[in-house]
Amino acid sequence: MITLAVDCMGGDHGTSVTLPACLNFLNNHPDAKLICVVLEGCAKNFSHPRATLLECPEIVEMHDPLETALRRKKKSSMRISIEQVKEGHAHVAISAGNTGALMAIARYILKTIDGIERPAIAGQLPNVKGGGTTMLDLGANVDCTPEHLLQFAVMGSALVSVLYGIDEPTVGLLNIGEEAIKGSEMIKKTSELMHSAAHSGDLNFYGNIEGNDIFKGTTDIVVCDGFVGNVALKASEGLASMVSQMLKEGFSSNIFTKLSGIIAHPALSAFKKRVDHRRHNGAALLGLQGLVFKSHGSADILAFENSLNRAYDAVSNHLLEKVRVRISHAAPFLASSQLGKELINSSFDE
Repeated sequence: MITLAVDCMGGDHGTSVTLPACLNFLNNHPDAKLICVVLEGCAKNFSHPRATLLECPEIVEMHDPLETALRRKKKSSMRISIEQVKEGHAHVAISAGNTGALMAIARYILKTIDGIERPAIAGQLPNVKGGGTTMLDLGANVDCTPEHLLQFAVMGSALVSVLYGIDEPTVGLLNIGEEAIKGSEMIKKTSELMHSAAHSGDLNFYGNIEGNDIFKGTTDIVVCDGFVGNVALKASEGLASMVSQMLKEGFSSNIFTKLSGIIAHPALSAFKKRVDHRRHNGAALLGLQGLVFKSHGSADILAFENSLNRAYDAVSNHLLEKVRVRISHAAPFLASSQLGKELINSSFDE
């Protein structure tokens, strides 16, 4: 049995979304169990033979500062969910709550894998091929070094190979152009490191890619810092919302727009389905000594169920073990790149 610990209080909608999604998930996965962490008295009518309710006295609010979430709310639904993984009661934790708080608590409780300095958030953005492009980081790390981006690329490769069955997924480095002369010094250095990793057999590096390549599906994985990744994620969600709103409101200002709407409706409906971020909900926090998944805060029942599905797939396909194998294999290269950075820094200090 695969056990998932679910923070049922996180996100914009709380138990009105998470508990129905949990029931749907359990009905579709007879080999799964859930530990549903809820605020005291918030799940009186919830019951399932493979679900355990674990009540807590407090929750992490979406606006809570990290200090409050990490130091003061030690009995929150988010923290208790992650502690279930630490204590071996669950294989993975899932929350739709405050992203910064989730990463801080997960990192504090679970710690990072040897060889990884910073965990990253990896999720999928829809592409025109009908699937998804895996992108990281999606918001955990605003300021990154070339070494951090290289670690993200190695971890992302493990994620895609495990969850999507691609043995050697291609990795693209997000830049303002494909040419090697373009981009900041940090991006140029990252490109050099990734080319070296490709030569050592630790990475299938495609090269620099541009923003439109994310949605073309040019590479299986796109690597960038968390600031850029989060902007791309929100832009993708905004596009899907815009198309949904257009279909909902229709083209009703006059006879010509009505006719245009009738003609465009099938194409827009197909496009809406393709870019629907609910199908790709569920981002992995990679680099931790335990599995944690993040759902969109605005997730509805379908989207949250998909995040549970993705977490379940990660456990059943041994994601954590395979990330460790990838990192272990690349450890000599990662260590040498980090050593080079430290030598450069020490020379400046002198």
